[in-house]
Amino acid sequence: MNDEQAVSPMMKAAVLDRFGGAEELTTRLLPVPEVGEDDVLIRVHVAGVGSWDAAERQGEFEGAFGLPSRFPYVLGWDAAGTVAAVGRNVTRFAVGDRVYAATTPLPRGGFYAEYGVVAEEHVTRLPDRMPFEQAGAMAWDALTALSGLDLLDLQPGAALMVFGASGGIGHLAVQLARHRGLRVLAVASGDDGVALAENLGADAVVDGRADDVLAAAAAFAPGGLDAALVTVGGETTERALQAVKESGRIAWPHGVYPLPSEAPRATLSHYDGDRSSTAAARLNAIIDASDFEVHVAQTFALDDVRSAHQALRDHYVGKLALRIR
Repeated sequence: MNDEQAVSPMMKAAVLDRFGGAEELTTRLLPVPEVGEDDVLIRVHVAGVGSWDAAERQGEFEGAFGLPSRFPYVLGWDAAGTVAAVGRNVTRFAVGDRVYAATTPLPRGGFYAEYGVVAEEHVTRLPDRMPFEQAGAMAWDALTALSGLDLLDLQPGAALMVFGASGGIGHLAVQLARHRGLRVLAVASGDDGVALAENLGADAVVDGRADDVLAAAAAFAPGGLDAALVTVGGETTERALQAVKESGRIAWPHGVYPLPSEAPRATLSHYDGDRSSTAAARLNAIIDASDFEVHVAQTFALDDVRSAHQALRDHYVGKLALRIR
């Protein structure tokens, strides 16, 4: 391990000793993860708090990674920070580089901690103009949005509905779609969600809780929508998907529930986000060439991690985050 900057053997982390409610989260010292030959050790500044973290905290992902869960268990899939150390085979990063990353908590722990270790392939240099405060909550949602748009493969001018446009994936998908020259109908949630989608450049915005989405879609694309990117399921979603024409396509990320009770007339494809270095490089090029931003609704201190998880149950737009240092 190339360690040009001293790393303490212990780190502060938010941990679970058993699955359960937010009250099961506590902070204490743990050993810093070991760095393998192909790994990057990140000194975490900001970690994302995702909606999936609550499900994982409750044990709903038990067995999903093909490995048994081990306690103490550290959550956290997204982070931004600086490189603290690198393995001997790592060539793209040096100690001190500003980076962001996407990982999974098993087998080596997540990012609700002062340090996190990640394979080099899933670490990316952070563009100069983007602050840690935004980047820490970006990686998984942004790469999932980018992969969904790749799957749809729309030409400039095509009519796309982003359903859940004020959420984590959705508000990033609106911006990435606009960068591709697509016409975006954003289905958001609440007055604040509508305002966010409008500020991010959606061509038309409706409140999925209060407005007639089908009527709005018919006015937006009288011949039918070319495609939809879905980030939240349910009855309202299924009804809205009737606006996608039969020759159109629907991108539905794995992990978005509930699943449709009936197949829509358009082709529906489930997919995973590509978190490779190639995909991240493409995302960085868009960040550098546009005013792309991550809307962070609220940032919590690591010691206040329980409040962050309680906030996941509330209405908010964009993302939540933990400030680690």
